Amino acid sequence: MLRQQDVGHRIVVRRIVGVREGRPLFSDALGELVELTETHVTLTTDQGRLRVPVAEVHRAKRVPPARRPTAAAVVALELASDEAWPAPTRGRLGDWLLRSAQGWTGRANSALPVGDPDRPLPAALDAVERWYADLGQPAMVNTPLPLAAPVGAELDARGWTSRPLTLVQTAPLPPLRAGRADPRADQAGPPPGRPDTPPGRHGEVEPGAGTPPAAPHRAGLPPVELAAAPSDDWLAVAAGRKGGFPDAARHVLTAVDQVRFAHVYADGALLAVGRGTVTGDGRWLGLSLIEALPHARRLGLATHVIRALADWGAALGASGAFLQVEQRNTPAVNLYRGLGFTTHHTYLTRVAP
Repeated sequence: MLRQQDVGHRIVVRRIVGVREGRPLFSDALGELVELTETHVTLTTDQGRLRVPVAEVHRAKRVPPARRPTAAAVVALELASDEAWPAPTRGRLGDWLLRSAQGWTGRANSALPVGDPDRPLPAALDAVERWYADLGQPAMVNTPLPLAAPVGAELDARGWTSRPLTLVQTAPLPPLRAGRADPRADQAGPPPGRPDTPPGRHGEVEPGAGTPPAAPHRAGLPPVELAAAPSDDWLAVAAGRKGGFPDAARHVLTAVDQVRFAHVYADGALLAVGRGTVTGDGRWLGLSLIEALPHARRLGLATHVIRALADWGAALGASGAFLQVEQRNTPAVNLYRGLGFTTHHTYLTRVAP
């Protein structure tokens, strides 16, 4: 049977789905274990999230990973992601990173437990809790899976809760630059439960040196303007999507050596936004806050923005792109799948009780 140490690993579950002529009928499910409680086994499969009552489980066990990236590859991508989303207040616990940004987003306000914390695991988590307590904010830890599964097991024992599973997805740049023909599935917007933000006025765009102010027209769409700084309109969308905009938020968004903010306007109205960074020694284009506003969805604008940022990243020498998306955000996951993104690894944001 499964144990807490199996969370984050690939498993197979044989469940009882009925009875025929006095004999049980079985169905098998294969996926990544994301939660194990006394009553349910929860895993993510190719068809989505599956929650199986323990009473229906006939047999369950861990199975070998399928083309899982190495631990070194996970660490490298997590560090590139941290570089692309930099918290203004930072600390270290051995190799672990401690991050705070006035509570703006989970990524910028959580510890990243990769590497050696230079002390036993319980003592390391005690130190994490003290660091955040000194800042007057709840302790949070991002646990890349399965790399940080031992950390997750210790947090389970301490009663920490989990936010929804996040997929860290990657794709090579050439297909992104080629784009996708069908815009009908292009509905990238805020995750479920996040408010929409109406468009504001046209803001000034300040292209960086050597970067054209706008990507060329594609399929009759307005150009994508790439700016070294976000306009007020752009910031209003980000504030609505992330639930406010403290002073630390501007640092998170702009304190990256290579960053561009994408704007798409038509007749003075903002239609779509996005943000791109190049980090990880120039290898990775990071995509974030890709959004077509509600009145401009299903037009292919999110893909349009991604293509423009991919062109910019490729010009700087990036060879791959990454993004982070909640597994439950089905429209965005479908969009990124259509563009060639696959899940590199996953993580859970854990929150102290």
